[in-house]
Order: sequence, then structure tokens, then C-alpha cells
Amino acid sequence: MPKSPASLKTYALAAAAALLALLSAPAPAGRAQVQGDEAHQRPRRVSPTPAPTPQSAPAPQAPPQKKAAGEEVDENDVVRIETQLVSVPAVVTDRTGRPLTGLSAADFQIFEDGRPQQIANFSTTEAPFEVALLLDTSGSTREDVGLIRAAARAFVEALRPGDRVAILSFNTKKEGSDQLATVELKAPLTDDRELLQDAVESVGASNGTPFYDGLTKVAKEVFRDRPTEQTRGRRALVALTDGVDSTSESDFEEAREQLKRAGVVSYFVLVNTEDYVEDRLMQDCEDDGALRLSSTQLRRYQRVIAPGAPAEDFSNFCRMGQFERMHASRTLYQLARSEMTGLARESGGKTFAAADLRDARRAFRQVAEDIGTQYSIGYYSTNTARDGTFRKINVQVRTRKDAQVRAREGYQAPRS
Repeated sequence: MPKSPASLKTYALAAAAALLALLSAPAPAGRAQVQGDEAHQRPRRVSPTPAPTPQSAPAPQAPPQKKAAGEEVDENDVVRIETQLVSVPAVVTDRTGRPLTGLSAADFQIFEDGRPQQIANFSTTEAPFEVALLLDTSGSTREDVGLIRAAARAFVEALRPGDRVAILSFNTKKEGSDQLATVELKAPLTDDRELLQDAVESVGASNGTPFYDGLTKVAKEVFRDRPTEQTRGRRALVALTDGVDSTSESDFEEAREQLKRAGVVSYFVLVNTEDYVEDRLMQDCEDDGALRLSSTQLRRYQRVIAPGAPAEDFSNFCRMGQFERMHASRTLYQLARSEMTGLARESGGKTFAAADLRDARRAFRQVAEDIGTQYSIGYYSTNTARDGTFRKINVQVRTRKDAQVRAREGYQAPRS
């Protein structure tokens, strides 16, 4: 039956109201927002990947984080992840020890705890380096200091333009009537060769060996800031020393952990001072030129050979017999060599023997050559647990059967 004009008007008004209510209703749960709100709902992006340079390969994007429940991610989006980039400097040689240069990221495979990892960035051997040069001048004569300066100057000159160097050395500081051995930062990281040469010339002798304090200062001050994009974590400690600490407030394990967290590759030029020191330790304590072990060294010696013995039994060096003095000296030298060799190996570095300070220049040249052949490989670990565990790293070259790789053995995961 035809409706009256009034009824049609009423029906039209009701239909319009229903349509308006439908359009203004909230979207069902799980439905994507409209385009105007899309920028606020998408996951945050990581910083844009820098344009590739001749020194480095393009950095693939970090692996995306798993999508949270109810969160929609566009296929082109990259979710910001909480894991840090793990930098792994690596030296590659053939079986004869000759460096293999000219490799690319595609030539490498990297594993963490046996699991393959995706290479996120890669730097060739041409990328710049940051080096902390630590010079041990304890007990040095004027002639010794001159030889140390000459070796340090030659090392700085052997580095490439763009490499940055910091200079550290030991010095003697007076506090009242006491003379204390300290670690001085002579020059911060810089590529200013004139400034570095001036810093080397200012190096003097010290009356003690705060070696562990020096290692800690390198980690906490020289490499305090995160690596720059340009260096990609190519950082090295180069120390000229015999490694026998005498006065540090830090201990070796503390220094070792600090260097590992900073991602530093450790090189040691081991100067042989053992016979010279032992001869002076055998002299009577009253003789001119006689040496004695410090209380710190005696405690270290006691912990190595008799950890349960009373400390007072090892408190007076001058009451020790000739044989015990010799045994203590040799034990401390053996411990120092073991510490430096272990630190170099686990960081991907190396030790170089120098028969004396005149031989140090040759050893420094070898260190500079080794640093100049390092690649830098970076990856984001697939293990995102912040559990503080040690993660083992294995780097391989897939394209060369004769390749021998020297790289850091692993790293300590962060702990929440």
C-alpha cells in the first residue's frame, strides 16, 4: 500500500540517522587505524643506514623484532631492537702467515655459540683505527726513556692517515713525603701527528709499574665513548711493557673485564727485563741500585704459591733468602706473560717479543702492520637474552680453504 508523504519523510529521517550512527561507530578490535593515524601507530624505525663509502660495505638492516600481539607491521618497516651491535675485528692470513686482503663481507661466516649470525656491517682493512699506546717507563734510565720515545715515534709514523692515537705513560707523583707511580694520559685520541709527537717527547720515567691501572684507564677513559660509525669498533691497545705490575689499585681481572666490555683488541710488545731485575733483587737491600718487591707484588706472589698462608709471612722482602727472592721474581714474570698472552688471544690481538728496548722499534712496526690488515665484522645477536652469559664467537672465511682467522673469542652479554 503506498505510503503517505508524511510517512516517507519519517522513514527517510530514520534511515539517515541509522547511517550516521554506523559511520561514527568505533572500529572493531584488531582493525587497522585509518591513514591519518598511521604514523603514530607504526613501530619506530632504526636510524637510517648511512650511505656506503669506499672503505665500508653497505650495512644490511638489523633483523626485525617479533611483532607484538595485536600490532600490525608493514613489510617495509624495521622494528627497533634492544640488542647491541657486536663488533669483531679479525685478521686473516694464509697458512704461511701472509695477510689476505681484498676480502668482502660475502667471504665471511660468523657464528655465536654455534649458531650462524647475519653480518650487519663490514669494514675493509682500509677503515681507520683507534689506538691507545701505553708506554711502561718504570725503572728506566735516561737512555731507556730515549729508546722508548724513539720506538713510540716510529710507531705513530707507521700508522695511516685517519688513524687516531692516544698516548699514556707512567709517571711519579709526590704526595707529601711519598712518591707514587701514576698513569698519565699524555694525549687523548687524535690524528694530529704534531700533538702526538709532543706527547711522546713529554714521557718520563716512573718509580713503579701501575700496569693494571693503565689497562683500566684505557678502557674507562680512552675508549669511554661508543665507537664511531667511521671506525666501526676498530679499537686497539698497544702496550710496551714487561707486564709485571707493582703498584696498581686495580687487579688484572677487573682490567681484563673492562677491556673486553670496551671491545678492545690487545697487543703487547714484551720487553725482556727479567735478568736485569733479578740481578738487582739479589743485592742487599742496603746496596745502591738494589731492588725490592713491593707489598702488592708480595701479596700477589703469596696468592699464587700459598693462597692459604698468612699474609705476614710474605710481608718483608729483605728477610727473604736468595732462592725465595729468585723464585718470587720468576713467578711474577711468568704470571705477567700468561696474563698478557691470554688477553691478546681472547681479544684477537697478539704478543710480540722484544729482546730489549732497541728491538722495540721492530716489534712496533710488526704491530702497526698487523693492525693495518684487520677487517671489522659486526652483527646483531639472534640471542636477545640479557643474561650476562659468555657468548663464544667463531669467524670463518668460506671462500678460502687456506684462510687462518684470528678474532676475539667471545663477549659477555649484557645483564638486565
